[in-house]
Amino acid sequence: MELDAFRKSLDDWLDEQQSELAPGFAGAGPLEAKMAQIAKVRRLAFDAGWARWGWPQRVGGFGGSTLLRAYLSEAVTVRDLVEPGLYSMPEVLGPSVLTFARPELSAAMLPPLLRGDEVWCQGFSEPGTGSNLASLTCRAERVTGDREGWRVTGQKVWTSLSQYAQRCVLLTRTGPAESAHKGITALFADMDSPGITIRPLQTMDGEQEFAEVFFDDVFVPLDRTLGEPGQGWTLAMDLLPYERSTALWQRAAWLHQRLRDLVGAAEPGALDPVALGEVTQLVYAFRARSRTTQRRMAAGEHLGPETSIDKVLLATAEQALFDLVAEALPAAVTTGDDPESERWRAEFIYSRASTIYGGTAEIQRNIIARRLLDLGGDR
Repeated sequence: MELDAFRKSLDDWLDEQQSELAPGFAGAGPLEAKMAQIAKVRRLAFDAGWARWGWPQRVGGFGGSTLLRAYLSEAVTVRDLVEPGLYSMPEVLGPSVLTFARPELSAAMLPPLLRGDEVWCQGFSEPGTGSNLASLTCRAERVTGDREGWRVTGQKVWTSLSQYAQRCVLLTRTGPAESAHKGITALFADMDSPGITIRPLQTMDGEQEFAEVFFDDVFVPLDRTLGEPGQGWTLAMDLLPYERSTALWQRAAWLHQRLRDLVGAAEPGALDPVALGEVTQLVYAFRARSRTTQRRMAAGEHLGPETSIDKVLLATAEQALFDLVAEALPAAVTTGDDPESERWRAEFIYSRASTIYGGTAEIQRNIIARRLLDLGGDR
């Protein structure tokens, strides 16, 4: 299906399903309600066929350009049907699982994810390692005999939505520490496996979107290895560009919409024209960059370190927009107790994390300097 035809048909369907898709996101509410709403939207869109476009037929999709699934994400976001960040996880994890998992494994696992029957999480970060992913210590020991596989022991942290997840894309140390990234293996673990303990972490916006996850002699079958043993770093380098670019497509549309909402909500004279112009430029620049990256992926181009530019643009645009919100709507982000004020306040607080999640702004600029501009190694 061509993008223009898909867009028109999907928009018509969303209009027809307005009451069924309600109550929508509306920017606020407990995390459990947001997750339930996302599951409902995914189920309805999958059963109607919309969420299957843009994914390969071998995993239950209908094929077609990846731009089709990108537009679906944008459409449900700008209609306030889903929370944009939480909705992005299949776009973060799905493509790399498609690439590295055995065909029969990806064929079995992707449809429940796309339909909203399952949630996946990403077990990368660890305490004490910061953004130095190559220094991870969560260890997997090879098991032979009647049950071939791995025994995993260690800890992960900042694992988004792990308390809701059925599966985890997990990086483990299977070689000596001095081998750095060469001794890392990726596994696809079931989150209900014996030995897994999840402890949610409350962030400054009052939510428990993240958690620390403990693995105590957790068994992972050998056929749940993603790629070959020792190929985990390759998977990580394949996955991170999606996390930092194409998974942000709907967030670009959301920022664009919230900028328009701000202009409509501000009192006359409350918005400084120069500041508004600068924020508008940033939001449009990020959206243009995001669309370019989406089209590159649709054309089959490899996504790599250049996606750090997408992530820097997102963080810059998001924080600039909500800084402007704080100036133009000060009561809304401080003392307002109506639903719209609560939404602006929650979004302002969450925007502070945009330079941290998915790799800090400092790390992204370092990648741009070293790998794109050839300005030398770390010092």
